[in-house]
Amino acid sequence: MPLFDLPPEKLRGCTSTVSPPADLQDFWDTTIEEARTFPLDASFQPAQNHLTVIDTFDVTFAGYGGAPIKGWLHLPANREPGSLLPVVVHYVGYSGGRGLVNQDTKWAQAGYAHFIMDTRGQGFGGIVGDTADPHPSAGDVAYAGLMTRGAGSREDYYYRRVYVDAFRAVEAAQSHPEIDAARVILSGISQGGGIAVAVAGLAAGRLDGVIAALPDVPFLQDFPRSIDLALRGPYPEIAAFLGRHRDRYEPMLEVLNYFDGVNLARAATVPVLYSVALMDDVCPPSTVFASFNAYGDRSAAPKEIEVYRFNNHEGGQEHHWIRQLEYLRGLLG
Repeated sequence: MPLFDLPPEKLRGCTSTVSPPADLQDFWDTTIEEARTFPLDASFQPAQNHLTVIDTFDVTFAGYGGAPIKGWLHLPANREPGSLLPVVVHYVGYSGGRGLVNQDTKWAQAGYAHFIMDTRGQGFGGIVGDTADPHPSAGDVAYAGLMTRGAGSREDYYYRRVYVDAFRAVEAAQSHPEIDAARVILSGISQGGGIAVAVAGLAAGRLDGVIAALPDVPFLQDFPRSIDLALRGPYPEIAAFLGRHRDRYEPMLEVLNYFDGVNLARAATVPVLYSVALMDDVCPPSTVFASFNAYGDRSAAPKEIEVYRFNNHEGGQEHHWIRQLEYLRGLLG
């Protein structure tokens, strides 16, 4: 499709109109503190993956509200005994789950520990999941899908639970005896990229050991502009809801502001490599640049962005993974 967003020369300087709520830090401090009152209870059970070069573990840990969250941990089979591996904690795209036991092992193939978090209530979109969402949002209407679930309040909103799960996934990965808890990399594509941005922001001052983030064509950035621009994908769920509930626009934006990647990115302190596709009609490029430009505002964190001018939401795909490998090798020495 043609370039539909701002001209490329204007995207570089694009900023968002959203600003953090005054109590954003207090809200997330309280949320994380509540989550940590539940024992992490991370377990790693050996799983048969039918591969000779990768060892896989079936992971369970306590996420939001103490609910069990599933995942996979993949380790290179030829790892040195007693050595500690840097870990890539990977979050998956909207509607997807952790997948089959050997469906995605590429980071382990590259020599890293690879921790994949299942996303609660998802796994209905082609990649299977194994984690229920036992905390349904109460007393509110929602459009089909997940984007408006619980959006009547910040406490009930669906992504509050997901972001907590993602934060605790890092703690779960760090608890494994063969993982270097001081070398954690956050990664994800689309929704997973948005979650990686969120956790990078939430980790600042709350969690040690995260050293980089790799958000690839990230979703959940600059909600007001994304709702207006996105032609397909999850954002239109919100527009469809508001098309029937015409008085809910401002109240919903107030809730979404607590989960907007632009606001959470500002607090991040670790180096980051973004990607953006200029023909992306799912995650409009101006919203990705708005997040990138806000990232690390408080710390001047090192940041880079890879631009794929002629790609839609698929982004750079295998080309970008090579870029990520090179980036991490440079970062880790």
